[in-house]
Amino acid sequence: MTNFIPIFPLALVVFPGENLNLHIFEPRYKQLINECIAEKKPFGIPVVINNKVQEFGTLIEIVEISKLYDSGEMDIKTNGVKVFRMLEQIKEIPEKLYSGAIVSYPENYNNGSSGLMQKVMGHLRQLHQLLKVEKTFLQPDTALTAFEIAHHVGLTIEEEYELLLLQDELHRQEYLKRHLLKAIPMAQGMEQLKEKIKLNGHFKNLSGFDL
Repeated sequence: MTNFIPIFPLALVVFPGENLNLHIFEPRYKQLINECIAEKKPFGIPVVINNKVQEFGTLIEIVEISKLYDSGEMDIKTNGVKVFRMLEQIKEIPEKLYSGAIVSYPENYNNGSSGLMQKVMGHLRQLHQLLKVEKTFLQPDTALTAFEIAHHVGLTIEEEYELLLLQDELHRQEYLKRHLLKAIPMAQGMEQLKEKIKLNGHFKNLSGFDL
């Protein structure tokens, strides 16, 4: 299925199911959001990396306007719906300040492994413990998806974009597992480095060498 959607390119990755709060202040996006609210239609957030709009992004639905300012600016709550692929970007639309795109929606396969997800969560908690990060997830480990934890594993925007492109939940779980298995030793090294730095400047009781 293909259709036209207005787009709001941003330098971030929004995952399906994610809640995102936005402050809307640019005239073109105030127009976009007002029209989407009036017509009860979604818009798209294609990912921008290194100032370049990427091919994929996420369809977004507006949940509510949290605050409307006298200037016409607004705070809105939104939710990610599903991944789209841009087939054609339409930069100029008659009587519109914003741009749009013809998009298609890749198939998504939710065939993840509960056992693998438990392993991923075990690695994630180990990483958070090393980094002294406290994060509570509201669902049991086996009920969580890769998209729901992706912002909490320390991915770069490029890596988050790679994850967004994976159409199979099992592949997304594997991607996060491999990332965490690389990140944990790095975090352990940082802890050791911090301990070494703490020791510098203190009196040390060390044995001499017989040379």
